[in-house]
Amino acid sequence: MRKIGLIGGMSFEGTAVYYRQINETVHRKLGDMHSAELLLYSVDFQKIVDMQKAGRWDDAGNYLADIARRLESAGAEGVLMCAVTMHLVAEPIETALGVPFLHIVDATADRLQVAGCRKPLLLATRYTMENGFYPECMAKHGIDVMVPDADGRTLTHNIIFDELCAGKIFDSSRNALIALIEKGKAEGADSVIFGCTEICLILDTGKLPLPGFDSTAIHTEAAVAFALGE
Repeated sequence: MRKIGLIGGMSFEGTAVYYRQINETVHRKLGDMHSAELLLYSVDFQKIVDMQKAGRWDDAGNYLADIARRLESAGAEGVLMCAVTMHLVAEPIETALGVPFLHIVDATADRLQVAGCRKPLLLATRYTMENGFYPECMAKHGIDVMVPDADGRTLTHNIIFDELCAGKIFDSSRNALIALIEKGKAEGADSVIFGCTEICLILDTGKLPLPGFDSTAIHTEAAVAFALGE
């Protein structure tokens, strides 16, 4: 089994999902008392949030690249980041590594292609929805990403940061997100991407107006496939 390095803590709620899902998948595949061989570096999320708010993306990239190098030095044979938004600075991390970096957008695009979905609605943080890196990555796979309007983006961002990252789950917020998906469907979306690690805490892919793709679950499955050499 290959050792996987996890860059976590963004948020700790989301990282807990990664840890649980990776271990559950390994256990399901191998049985007995098997679990994953993982190395976790959990950051102080406030440091990252401060960099995000100040637009210091280069600093964030360098900081996370250094963490990736530490994980590799500690024995990680592949690295993944337990946060969608910070894939915005994936390039310096990939450059810093001598082992594979398992990119969440590539893994999600592969799953969408298999399902025949080409116009997904992306629900994520404002940074992910507005920066452009996510649609650009998806476009390389022939996928045209939609995002909510300005009010919808603000609503989704606030639910993620003010509620989900703190472990707060409200029915009113769930209903608001489902209403956004309904609106996206009316505007031509053929699916919806959970483009933030914490969205799976409030929405169920099987209970939506559109086919749902939980990028965290897809990412963790890809990590296990890599770890087991599948």
